[in-house]
Amino acid sequence: MIRPSARFASALALFALSLPVIQATAQENVPAAPESSTTVPSGPAPAAVPVFPKPDPANFTAALPTKETVDAFLQASWGYDESRVWEVWAIQKTPAEGISKVTILLGDKTGKQKSTVAEFFALPDGKHIIAQSDILPFGEHPFTDYRAIAQQRADGPYRGSAMKDLEMVEFADFQCPHCKEAQANMEKLAVDFPKARLVFQSFPLISIHPQSARASAYGVCVAKLGGSSAFFTFAASVFEGQEGLATEDGATLTLNSSVTKAALDPAKIAECATTPATKATVDAQVKLAQDLNINQVPVLLINGRHVPANAAYDTIKQIILFQAKLDGVSAQ
Repeated sequence: MIRPSARFASALALFALSLPVIQATAQENVPAAPESSTTVPSGPAPAAVPVFPKPDPANFTAALPTKETVDAFLQASWGYDESRVWEVWAIQKTPAEGISKVTILLGDKTGKQKSTVAEFFALPDGKHIIAQSDILPFGEHPFTDYRAIAQQRADGPYRGSAMKDLEMVEFADFQCPHCKEAQANMEKLAVDFPKARLVFQSFPLISIHPQSARASAYGVCVAKLGGSSAFFTFAASVFEGQEGLATEDGATLTLNSSVTKAALDPAKIAECATTPATKATVDAQVKLAQDLNINQVPVLLINGRHVPANAAYDTIKQIILFQAKLDGVSAQ
């Protein structure tokens, strides 16, 4: 069951560890994870670059993953933030064959944040971890598989380049207030990254937003009959009038008005929206989000990397530039 939550989604852009790196509200279908009970060296908040205790070789009892792989994973996840420092503290066997427990000490060079600990469990396939309640991608190039899936299946309306070298896929629900807030970021991205491909994929959270699937169906039909330009005009209008989606009658007025602003016929769009083909398209968009392990909105997938779409714009931009460099593609 999908339900709203106001907890900070620092997990999303990294790998679901409770870190104050990216803070953004979201609507999702998972509860807040419990605090870690791991005992590690601790102390008062640092005033300078943290100096971590030297790891004990006795804490490295698992053959896999290697420390080098974990470091490469952390660099891919956190390397955009030059102030962040870490130490791989332990890689230990567990009673479950092939599953290793990884413990990391974390800090930042500015000394503004107290050093803390993060833990996850590496799975035998070498490609996934369990961090709190999530199963997430792992490895030296953790976002490669998600990037390939998005390139193959993210077929929503788009702005910018027809090429997919730098592809940013927004997953949003027209009735989600946090998704509405994220639109300012999306507009800035379209201006700042003209070489990128910015795709919109609907992810209606129908259990909490009864009119979201209908709005998504209208969006599919607007894009089908009017193209991407018409869709983004429609979408901007729907988000602007989002309060109208609170009731069925209000949704009819809001959606029809938005269709008109996109220079299309509301009657034709309404008819299209009820067809089995349109429902199948919306269902496929939901399935894509699920296959990409997206369980909350708004999410921006940057070459396969999950980032809260309503995070601070400067942080999103920093991550895009870093990810583009990792992937060897031009960002601007």
